[in-house]
Amino acid sequence: MNKVLLIFLAVSGLAWTVAGAARAAEMSGAEARKILADNPAGTKALSKKDLSGIDLSGVAFKGADLFGTNFEGANLTGADLSATNLDRANLMRADLSAANLSGASMFATLIEGARFAGTDFSRARMVVVFDRMDLSDADFSGASLGADMKNQPMGLMRTTLRGTRLRGANFRGADLSRTALDFADLSGADLTGADLTRADLIGANLTGAILTDANVTLADVDSATLLGIKGKATVQGWDTLRNLNLANVD
Repeated sequence: MNKVLLIFLAVSGLAWTVAGAARAAEMSGAEARKILADNPAGTKALSKKDLSGIDLSGVAFKGADLFGTNFEGANLTGADLSATNLDRANLMRADLSAANLSGASMFATLIEGARFAGTDFSRARMVVVFDRMDLSDADFSGASLGADMKNQPMGLMRTTLRGTRLRGANFRGADLSRTALDFADLSGADLTGADLTRADLIGANLTGAILTDANVTLADVDSATLLGIKGKATVQGWDTLRNLNLANVD
């Protein structure tokens, strides 16, 4: 886990989740569904609640404030979490297959061991550790994963996707500036219009990736594979790539 992010979580009083400590859920899935049904969109009724291990499949959380909520090991398959606040929430080992996280806020959200098959992250704002996960074909279109340089009180905090499987993923128009993509598999990924300014692409595989109108200014491509890049003639900042002489380029 990113060292700075880990320190931040500990300071925020969430170190117990990192250590894997878990309490019994405060309510059943049926009770959580009723709370959402009885409250308008944007409710804070489930913020910081312990919903670990319960069945919340298909639940409509849309717009809810789920700040600090513990979903560890919960079944969230097909759940609508669009436009929710999941900052500092615990999604460790939760199943979010086919869940809708479009427009969600995920700042310092814990996701270790979570499943995201077919999950929609479009337009989400996140600072999350996705290292070594399988996110093939995931939709990150319009998402903001880059570092917020105006809000870095504890040093650089950014989304990391080191060694992550991202084959065929959709990053159209996404902000990936300063994102850590070291050794990520981006083969066939759609990065049309994406901002990769100063991104770390060391050892990454971008074979056949679409980079039409993408911005790669000062990205580090040491040992990266850049074969069969599509839209290369329209890429901004190609001549500024760091360590391009050490990359595998056709």
